[in-house]
Amino acid sequence: MSCGHPHDIDCRKVLDAVFLYLDGECDGNQQHLIRAHLDECSPCLREFGVEHEVKMLVARKCGGDRAPDSLRANLLARLRAARVEADVPSEPTSPAS
Repeated sequence: MSCGHPHDIDCRKVLDAVFLYLDGECDGNQQHLIRAHLDECSPCLREFGVEHEVKMLVARKCGGDRAPDSLRANLLARLRAARVEADVPSEPTSPAS
C-alpha cells in the first residue's frame, strides 16, 4: 500500500510494524517515525484504526490472555501475506475465444 506521497518511512513498513507500535514494542525513534507517518498519511491512519480495533476486540474477547509467541508470529506472517496478495494487481483476463 502506498498513498502516493513521499514519507520518511514507507507506508508498507508502517503497516508491517503497526502491531509492534500498538503493543509498545517499538524503540523511541521507530515509534516517533510511525506516529509522524500516521499523522500525515490518512490511508495508513485508517488501516491503523482497523488494526487497533481488531486488537481491542481480541483483548476484550480473550480476557487479556497473551497468545503464545509462535501463534502471534504465525498470525502476523499470514496477515502480511494476505496484505501482499491484496496489493498485487490481478492479471487482466482475456476474453474466451
